Parts: sequence; C-alpha cells; structure tokens
Amino acid sequence: MMRRSFSRDFKLEVCRSVESGGSTKARVCREHSLSNTLLDRWLEQYRALGEEAFSGSEWRVHAKEPESRVRELEAALGRAHLELEFMREALGKLAPRSGRRSL
Repeated sequence: MMRRSFSRDFKLEVCRSVESGGSTKARVCREHSLSNTLLDRWLEQYRALGEEAFSGSEWRVHAKEPESRVRELEAALGRAHLELEFMREALGKLAPRSGRRSL
C-alpha cells in the first residue's frame, strides 16, 4: 500500500479552513479521507507555527513549554477535585437520613 503525500499548500488550506470555522474537523476528514489523528497533528503544527508551518523545520520546539503544560494540567486536576468534592457533598445531602422514612 502506497503512502499518500500532501503538499504544504494543501495542509495550510485544510488547517485554515478548520481554524476559521469554515469546516469542521469531521467534515474535512471525510471529504479528504484523512484520519482524525493526522489532522490533529497538522492543526497542532499550524497552531504552533502559523503560516510558517509545514516548511520542514522542527515544530515541536515551538509548542508550549513543558512547565506551562504542567501548570495547565495541575489546574485542571484541581478543578476536577473540587467538582468531585462538591458532588460528594450534594449526594450526601440527598441520601435518606437514618431514622426517616422515605416516600
């Protein structure tokens, strides 16, 4: 099976379309027979380098710094923890109390 190759202009056009809201990722993948993973990789590179994407240079070095990503993930974990605590408290208030008859 031959591996397909896509031009830089094609990749830029597809990324611009998705980023501008002109097309959805699902639609682009369906129309061009692309995998979602491939399109995600293109979009990540496009977001990191903009119009300079797909020029052959290493693009991952331009992606977010690891420390920044760790801070984002720690914040998300903290929010998830607070949501869990809130739900536990809410469920505890809804549980039938001992000695009371439920309807």
